[in-house]
Amino acid sequence: MSTSPSTVYETRVSGLWNTRHTLLGPEGELGTLRLRRNGWGMVVEARYTPLQGEVLVLRRDPGLLRSQFSMWTEEGEWLGSSLRWSFRRREITISTGSKPIRLVPAPGFRRGWRLVAPKTGEMARILNKPFSRAARIEVERRLDFELVVFAYALSAQVQLESLWPGPDPRRTLDAEPATQSA
Repeated sequence: MSTSPSTVYETRVSGLWNTRHTLLGPEGELGTLRLRRNGWGMVVEARYTPLQGEVLVLRRDPGLLRSQFSMWTEEGEWLGSSLRWSFRRREITISTGSKPIRLVPAPGFRRGWRLVAPKTGEMARILNKPFSRAARIEVERRLDFELVVFAYALSAQVQLESLWPGPDPRRTLDAEPATQSA
């Protein structure tokens, strides 16, 4: 990102199998994201419980590919879904009812992910701290907090995949999101 982020969130992670991610904002703790794994280690559900506000539930969608999740409110209102089009591509497409947003690895040899809009470019970064499971979330412009939580939950599952360098940021902006061929 070329400018300083408009909002910065920090995370603290505890637990080994079923992890607990505490999200911290400028004023302190915001809530807790819990990732639940099955016996094979695959994340099957996540639940974000804020100190104030609406509980968010992320459920694994049926399919073989990783990062196929839907995000719902506790009352059952659909907020978004994610899809990974290929085993080989590290890009995750997030749909919230408007234009698809992509989660792509950070450029260079950095552990982390970038949230990228098709026309306007980078919206946020999720940077994993060295020698730690904690992360720093830098939001460049106004985003729904639910989208930030969803992107973080997806990135927390695939942290190791961001070790290899991500795509050039200039090419990421110009490229259209991957689509399934008919």
